[in-house]
Amino acid sequence: MIIFGAILMLIGFVLGVSILWSVGVIVLIVGIVLWLMGSMGHMVGGRRHYF
Repeated sequence: MIIFGAILMLIGFVLGVSILWSVGVIVLIVGIVLWLMGSMGHMVGGRRHYF
């Protein structure tokens, strides 16, 4: 999700499409939060690790 969010942000920035930029930021933040929760040992979506 982190890579997908970064790609969406890049495409939105290059093409000037603000909705892609916004969606990319949201996906990037969600990916970082899930990664942090998984790395701290919290179960995410019923799984011990999120990757």
